[in-house]
Amino acid sequence: MSKKLSKDAYGGVHGKDYVPYISDKNNMGGNIVVLIIGILLAVLFAASTAYSGMKAGLTVAAGIPGAIVGAGLISVLAKQKGLLGTNLVQGMSSGGESVASGIIFVLPAVILIGGQISFAQGLAVGIAGVLVGIGVASIVHNYLIVEEHGKLMYPEAMAISETLVASSTGGEALKYMGMGFGIGGLVNLVTGSALGLVNNVISYVGEASYKWKFELEVNPLLLGIGFIVGLEVSLTMFAGSILANFAVNPLIGYFASMAQDSAVVWNDPSTAINAMEVGTISGAYGRYIGAGMMLCGGIIGAIQLIPVIIASLKATFGAKDAAGTDGKQQMFILLAGIILAFVGGFIISGGNIGMALLSTIVSLILMALFVIVAGRLTGTIGTSNLPVSGMTIASLVILTLIFVVMGWTDAAGSITNNVSLLLFGTLIVTAIAMAGGYLQSQKATYIVGGNKGEMQRYFTIAGLIGVVTVIGVIVALSGQLSDPEQFALPQANLMATLTSGIMSGNLPWIMIYAGVFLAIVCYFLKLPIMTVAIGFYLPIATTSIILVGALIKVLVENVVKDDAEREARVSNGISLSSGLVAGGSIIGLLGIILQVGGVIQLQELSGFVAGNGMAIILLIFLVVLTTLPILFGKLKK
Repeated sequence: MSKKLSKDAYGGVHGKDYVPYISDKNNMGGNIVVLIIGILLAVLFAASTAYSGMKAGLTVAAGIPGAIVGAGLISVLAKQKGLLGTNLVQGMSSGGESVASGIIFVLPAVILIGGQISFAQGLAVGIAGVLVGIGVASIVHNYLIVEEHGKLMYPEAMAISETLVASSTGGEALKYMGMGFGIGGLVNLVTGSALGLVNNVISYVGEASYKWKFELEVNPLLLGIGFIVGLEVSLTMFAGSILANFAVNPLIGYFASMAQDSAVVWNDPSTAINAMEVGTISGAYGRYIGAGMMLCGGIIGAIQLIPVIIASLKATFGAKDAAGTDGKQQMFILLAGIILAFVGGFIISGGNIGMALLSTIVSLILMALFVIVAGRLTGTIGTSNLPVSGMTIASLVILTLIFVVMGWTDAAGSITNNVSLLLFGTLIVTAIAMAGGYLQSQKATYIVGGNKGEMQRYFTIAGLIGVVTVIGVIVALSGQLSDPEQFALPQANLMATLTSGIMSGNLPWIMIYAGVFLAIVCYFLKLPIMTVAIGFYLPIATTSIILVGALIKVLVENVVKDDAEREARVSNGISLSSGLVAGGSIIGLLGIILQVGGVIQLQELSGFVAGNGMAIILLIFLVVLTTLPILFGKLKK
């Protein structure tokens, strides 16, 4: 059998006439071993995505890493299931990652506003979102994947499919992932993420009349993300950080120094404005400019989606046989999700029947609408670039306005209704994120010749397992999530700021307005607003190490002159970077859990190991260990 997809996989024939890579009638790839492997990888990618997403505000799609790891494990433990078994495993990996990418967008905002997340509430909204997202997406499966074959390209699904059919080379990619996991785990083990033996933050701060800050966190998972996303995204984010830390914040500090002693910081009456340090300027004022930028970027993105929404709805409802096969199974999943959404609505509304009914109905309508849009956009740009932020912001603004109109605002000192609002937002964003991952996995299944119903079952199981994992991670880390030095949480911070501000009216609106107009300038300059805004919002320590990862990729691309060799080495670099993300995330997560549990007691560092010199040596160590295998590793012929 050829180790390459046919040209028909990319179009040229009607979807119903396409002959998949494996055309056997027996196209079932699952058994108990495949299921166990898939569950383990779903847990792994859900946990690592939750940690890295809350740490950096960015997530990495798990389809290709899941296919690479799955190919290695299936070849050893379930060889008879081969490519079809590997396909199910990559789908389950994607399911765990997708649910994490959605939940971490909104749910941590509950902690940021001073609330608490119960495991039952998190499970209710998470599981309902998973089931509704998969249920609605499965209704439009036949239209988006079969009828639109060759028109909607599903670029990441095609990359996954190519990885699957070339799984005989999975050992090479798996080797590099293993290297990355080891490097990432080792660096995180010796730093504050785990044992805390050495300093890993290069820090220079100016507190004179020109108040500025430059920091770089030597973090392997962030370096790996930078290599994967590339120079354009990394440099755009870093530009946002430069704008914040060397232009806007110093200007705020300069004019604030002229204020009278009686003038105090708006959210901290104990601090005089003219005595603000760099960290206070950023936290009390700069971050709200970033929030305004992200809010405007999300709204602009939502407006730009209107033609796509209209076209998607027209095409979907006008399509023949939209539901396809496996109708009973998909209707069971959808109905279970709807029922659980109402149950969850009653749980999170605290017995307010009106809130439960109206908010759940509106949430279901928004989920159905944006799930269809997410499915179509995934077919165009893939899940990594899916504008979840715009759809989530639009949904939360609608829900927030409904809460205000209905009078469900909180009395002074209370956050009960705001917590309920954010939990409804979590329900919506989970459905949107799951829909993109589900349809991407189903497209790969269609291309390679797997069974749609089987993938649906396995993906659903992965989503449910992912919910339990992600809620567990968030609950376990609840005491650390409000510390911006450990977790940036840019999206969750935006959701907390947005909902709390609209419901209470207590925001530094001038800063929000300034951010909105900065976003409009970015729009006129045709710059990616959300990328610049996230860079403005994130600590510069995060964006600078992400840029280092992208520069390593640029180095590889420019040093290697042969096109075929360059492609192979960049591919190995992506595999190694995926390992860095996984290793850094898992060891970092375990380290924090052990610290919270009192198993590890961090000691205050002093001397050389606490200074910039130690962090610079660690950075050189990480860059060299990452670059050498990519540039000089022996290529498989």
